[in-house]
Amino acid sequence: MNLKKLMFLSLLISSGLILSIIENMIPIPIPIPGVKLGLANVVFLLTLVLFGFKEAMIVVIIRGLTMSLATGNVSAVIYSLPSSMISTVVMAIVYKYFSKYFSLIGVSLFGAVAFNTVQVGIASLIMQNVKIFSYLPIMILTSVFTGCFIGLTAKEAKNKIKISLENI
Repeated sequence: MNLKKLMFLSLLISSGLILSIIENMIPIPIPIPGVKLGLANVVFLLTLVLFGFKEAMIVVIIRGLTMSLATGNVSAVIYSLPSSMISTVVMAIVYKYFSKYFSLIGVSLFGAVAFNTVQVGIASLIMQNVKIFSYLPIMILTSVFTGCFIGLTAKEAKNKIKISLENI
């Protein structure tokens, strides 16, 4: 890994941390537990598009562990990290094999649905209660909105960042 790439990935990890901190400060207007924008997903999607799957997973894992250590939130490692990792795998598959059918918005939607599905699955395992899956339709509905927002943001940022990468 060359130094420029390492520096840029470090900036992406830092950006993901900052976006997560900002997101934690924003009050959620919808009183649905577990619903959030997922601002750090912009960084994961951009890393996937600009650098590839391996680099995206590195950013996901380092950002997730660092955020958990910084906030002392162990449940983030249990719920969010595996969900983010599976979500990134799903986005990578959709982006690599189906990008002629789906824009970054579509790729993001698949990632958002995967994230929420895994998160509800983990909650079901921890609570040993399958009835938690009845909450999944609500989470998937919110995924449509958050996934579109993240996809639009990543789409707009992609071209600007690509130009910056070429000039480095």
